[in-house]
Amino acid sequence: MRNLFSALSGALFGLGLMISGMTDTTRVQGWLDLFGAWDPTLAFVLTGAIVPMVFAWLWIRHRGKSLLGSPVPMPARSEVDRPLAIGAIIFGMGWALVGLCPGPAMASISYGGLPGVIFLAAMMAGMLLARPLQAAVPAFHHA
Repeated sequence: MRNLFSALSGALFGLGLMISGMTDTTRVQGWLDLFGAWDPTLAFVLTGAIVPMVFAWLWIRHRGKSLLGSPVPMPARSEVDRPLAIGAIIFGMGWALVGLCPGPAMASISYGGLPGVIFLAAMMAGMLLARPLQAAVPAFHHA
């Protein structure tokens, strides 16, 4: 049952990304181009995602478990530290350069062509290299 709900949630998320234009790299880059051809339409997408999630997190904190009864993992920490800030900066630079982040990249893989496949492969390589880099690069160590 959990796998079914996971698949349905993922499909709904991907459909929402496609309908909202989040898989359109030019629209995303237009959102980030504040001093050029700025496209404010994604503000509605972001608001439409953030507002319900605020209420969902408040509800799940009160409830303590999912609708299927399994525990919901909560963040271990809430402070902004050096690794989080560096990761956010790298993520933001990649998002600005390519116009995709992990969710839309997965949603667009079926029609993204070779550039989409290359982006997805690079993203997965980054995920695999993250832990070894954290151990090797002093800047990634927790302050």
